[in-house]
Amino acid sequence: MTDNQSKDAIKLLKKIIKTPSFSKKEENVVKILESWFKENGINYKRHLNNLWAENKYFNKKKPTILLNSHHDTVQPNKSYTIDPFYPIEKDGKIFGLGSNDAGGALVSLLYLFKSIYLSQKMNYNFIIACTAEEEIAGANGIKSILEKLPKIDFAIIGEPTLMKLSIAERGLIVFDAKIKGKPGHAAHENKDNAIEKLPEIINWFNQLKFDRVSKLLGPVKTTVTQINAGFQHNVIPSEVDIVVDVRINELYDINEINDFFVKQCPCQIKARSLNLGPSFISPNHKIIKSANLLGIESYGSPTLSDQALLDFPSVKIGPGNSKRSHSADEYIYVDELLDGIEVYKNLLNKII
Repeated sequence: MTDNQSKDAIKLLKKIIKTPSFSKKEENVVKILESWFKENGINYKRHLNNLWAENKYFNKKKPTILLNSHHDTVQPNKSYTIDPFYPIEKDGKIFGLGSNDAGGALVSLLYLFKSIYLSQKMNYNFIIACTAEEEIAGANGIKSILEKLPKIDFAIIGEPTLMKLSIAERGLIVFDAKIKGKPGHAAHENKDNAIEKLPEIINWFNQLKFDRVSKLLGPVKTTVTQINAGFQHNVIPSEVDIVVDVRINELYDINEINDFFVKQCPCQIKARSLNLGPSFISPNHKIIKSANLLGIESYGSPTLSDQALLDFPSVKIGPGNSKRSHSADEYIYVDELLDGIEVYKNLLNKII
């Protein structure tokens, strides 16, 4: 990139940071992205708070690669020591909410797309999609535009991975479980106390072991994350509500895991949704071979992304570090942002 292009990329990231873009409230950051497309002469489309654009010489006879990242953020946590919406550039870092997750990846992919927008001699078409509600896996994010896009053969999802290539990603089921008992006055004996059943049931979840262990993602992981019961100190509640977080490796189908819990769980249990399945891409895919030639490390990701909503092959890669995501005083290194653009280009140059 030239110095001016680098400055423009940094400037765009700072504009994004300055603009609150919580999930379902991304309207203002979308205006910034619309302006960027217009300033760069790129024709785009919009649905709700999602924007996308095709390369200028799109050819329906060619396969299509989707470049995608999200522009929504979580709420800033209470441990921030700086203004989360005031982008500070210091010690080679850009601080601010969404800088790392996933503003850096979004800006890098936008400048990658800009560099190939007018190319005519490519083996692939490209679509850039800047999407909403990723942080909540919302219905009005990428899921809402997939049917509006041309057939996608493969996707690159921009998330902070230190520019390592995530070739597998855990799926997620959140279960609501209920332990039933007999309500009564705390002063009287109760042999069917729902709360007293809790240790045995938590132990059942903790001791669960699924046979198939992934080399990339490890075993299926089950964690009780919430417990709620009672409304008054002298009343034994009739039930205890618990929430169970289950992270699924790529060796299991999400429906298979759900069926197991419904049939085997020692209390009532129901999945909130079955939309967030695990993902995995064949090691023989062209993008994997391209990454290998460049010495890019591959790994399995424990964190969830919009990959879970896609029904075509995809990888996850981007500048920044996932461990900084949702943290206080979030930041991305300037060099990570700029190097990310170049790594994306080199990765695609091997196949286009």
